Order: sequence, then C-alpha cells, then structure tokens
Amino acid sequence: MKTALREDVAEKLTSLAKRRGFVFPSSEIYGGAGATWDFGPLGVELKRNVKDAWWRAMVQYRDDVVGLDGAILMHPRVWEASGHVENFIDPLVECRNCRHRFRVDDLPKGDELMDAWRSKRLDLSDTACPNCGERKLTDPRRFNLMFKTFVGPVEDEAAVAWLRPETAQAVYVNFENVQQATRRRLPFGIAQIGKAFRNEITPGNFIFRSREFEQMEMQYFCRPDDAPRLFEEWKAERMRWHRELGLPAERLRFREHAENERAHYAAAATDVEFEFPFGWKELEGIHNRTDYDLRRHTEYSGKKLEYFDDTTSERFVPYVVETAVGADRTTYAVMCAAYDEEPDKEGIRVVLRFRPQIAPYKVAVLPLSKNERLVPTAREVWAQLRPNFISTYDETQAIGRRYRRQDEIGTPLCVTIDFETLEDRQVTIRDRDSMAQIRVPIVELVPALTEKLRA
Repeated sequence: MKTALREDVAEKLTSLAKRRGFVFPSSEIYGGAGATWDFGPLGVELKRNVKDAWWRAMVQYRDDVVGLDGAILMHPRVWEASGHVENFIDPLVECRNCRHRFRVDDLPKGDELMDAWRSKRLDLSDTACPNCGERKLTDPRRFNLMFKTFVGPVEDEAAVAWLRPETAQAVYVNFENVQQATRRRLPFGIAQIGKAFRNEITPGNFIFRSREFEQMEMQYFCRPDDAPRLFEEWKAERMRWHRELGLPAERLRFREHAENERAHYAAAATDVEFEFPFGWKELEGIHNRTDYDLRRHTEYSGKKLEYFDDTTSERFVPYVVETAVGADRTTYAVMCAAYDEEPDKEGIRVVLRFRPQIAPYKVAVLPLSKNERLVPTAREVWAQLRPNFISTYDETQAIGRRYRRQDEIGTPLCVTIDFETLEDRQVTIRDRDSMAQIRVPIVELVPALTEKLRA
C-alpha cells in the first residue's frame, strides 16, 4: 500500500462498499437489523468468486473430497450430541453503570482476560468499561450463541429447533450416507458451503463478525493414526490457498491454540490469522476433531457411524481433520489486501487490486462518449463479451472518471471504443494496474482479454 495507512482502510472500505454496491446494511430504510448485511451487485460477484475458488481447490481439483448441501434446520438432538447446547457459549459481562454488554475478549487486554476466565481466576475489579470508563463490570455469565426457533404451529419445548451455528454437523450425520453412496475409502473429505447463524454479543468490524454469515467447511475422515500428519498437511494446504487468493504472506500467520482454549472436540487446533486493519484476527480454523463427533452422534442417535475396511476387515470410528473458513470474512480480507491508493495528476487514485479470477467484473466496456455513432458499436462489443466474462458497460461522464470508477471497484481491464474504431474495427484495452493501453481488432478481442486475465 503506497499512501493509505492500514488503520484507515476499515472506514474507507465500509464507505466504498456501500457507495459502489459491494455491501449494504440490511433493512437500512428501517434503521438496520443489527450486524446483518446485504451483498450488493458487486459484493455478490466477489463473494461468489471467493466461494468458487474454494470449491475448485477443495472439491473440483481433488479426487478425495466430495460435496454436500445440508439443511439449516436439523433435529434438536443434533445440537445436544454435538455439545453446542452445553458448550457453545461466550462469556458476557455487563457494565453496571452504562449497561453496555461485552464479550470478555473485547475488553482491554482481552486475550489475557479470556485466559484467566478459562483458568477460573478472572478478576475484573480493575478493568474499565470500554464505553464509559467506569470499573463496574459484572462477573461474566455464560451466553449461548445459538438462535432458538420453533417448528410447527405450537411454540413449546417439543417444537424447539436451532438455527445452525456451523455447517459441520450435517456432514457428520450424513457420513454413512455419503460414504456408501460414493463408495469412498479413507481418507476422504466432505465439503460444504452454507449459511450459519450466531447470536453474537458484540458483532462488529463491518462484515468481519455478524450474526448471519456463510461458512466454507471441509471434514476430512481418516484413520486415527493418520490424523496428526493430515492435520499438518491441511494447515500447509490452506495457507497456500489464502496466498493464491491474493492475501500477502506477510499478513498471514498461524496461531496455535493453547490447551485451555481449544474447543471441546479438538485434540489440536490452529488458526490462520490475517492482519486486518483492526489487528490480527482469525480467518480460518483447522482442527483435529478426533472421533468426537461421530461417537457422540452414535451415542445420541443409536446409529453406529463406523467405517468398515474390507481389505483388513477392520471396523472403527474415523477421526476428522476439519478446515473451516468464513466466506464473508475471507471476502473482507481480500478487499483489505486489495485496497490501494496512489497519487496521480487528479489527486489520489483508489484501486482495488484484486486478482483477476476473483474480481467482480473482469472487463468494462466504455465508449469514448455517449455519441450516437459510438454507442451501437460499443453495445455490439459488450454483447460479444458477455458470454465469456462477467462484465459491465458504462457510458456516463468523462472517460477518465469512468476509468477511475472501474479502478475503484477492481475491474482488471477496460475496453474503450473510440471514433477510430468505426474506421479500423479496433478497440483499446486498458490495464488497471499499469494503466498501459494496447489496440486489438474486435475479432481478436475475446482471446486477447482471456490471455491478459490469465497472466
């Protein structure tokens, strides 16, 4: 980043996201719905490209992972078996002075306080409220993050259901179905992208932490003895993917979970952290979940979830290595990493330097002006490009301002139709990053753009 300071990027991106149609506050005309967001025309394309990149890497390019799309509403016993009813909690504190509520890790020195809370030695008597500054915080209480709802016409305990807080449980309860239907041998994985819901105490930092979001999770089933090795292999694989997505290596790191902070199911846990404008935060979790989930669902359902190896006649419960990453959070990280500012003769040029494969629009078609002689040819060129690329068309305002608009939303290439085009049937391709321009015949335009986008 040339001139923009990273700590300024969060505010600038939030403004840009709304102005240019990446992300809008949900239900904004009613005052908003509290940490819920709508992805606009550009945001939906960007997030779809992130999800497609994940699916290609995790399913399409591999011969050992298949997909699933599980239901959001599941039998309530699923969440008892998984441990979420008992263990899916955050410690909540309230200020007796201003009545604001906080997660313990959102307080000053939050990591130290969380460690003390896990060790049952937390003392908040000297901790000031982040809102009013008074030292009047209550002792923490356990707050379950799951949203409760009811299925059917009667709202009683027999009708209770939960909005899923993760997608993984649908994989575990379908383990036998998938294994038998696909005749998979260990090791193999089941991948899923889907909505999840968490009743966060203090959501914030734009789309980093919200109450409704999408997860991209993969559960890799293996022999117990192979789990430690595969855990390390998946750590390396997932870090490689984030770098290929365009996240700089110097803004990525691993953070191993201490024994007292691991989830109840994990024998080992590592986060891939990204340096957001507000600090290093979790981007993805990789876990050795042991055989916890399959054993618990066997216990609660009465259905044995085992693997039978017909070559050795062994029957056992597989271990699971999990990778779990947020689609919304990754989309935000990609935007943070891509944001750039540089001086030019008109002031400051804002550029989102997305990798071409994840940019919302690959190509913008721009007639030099709205002249009635240029527009038909420009529309003809756009019609030729649409089957090949997600693209846009813009004929409003001066060409320089339109170039800047496309730079700001991350479009890698612009195609300009000018008066010479009417004579020689050639157009100008302008590169976002270098701003270099070349002319190519219209008949060669699609191959030329394809080559540039692959470079």
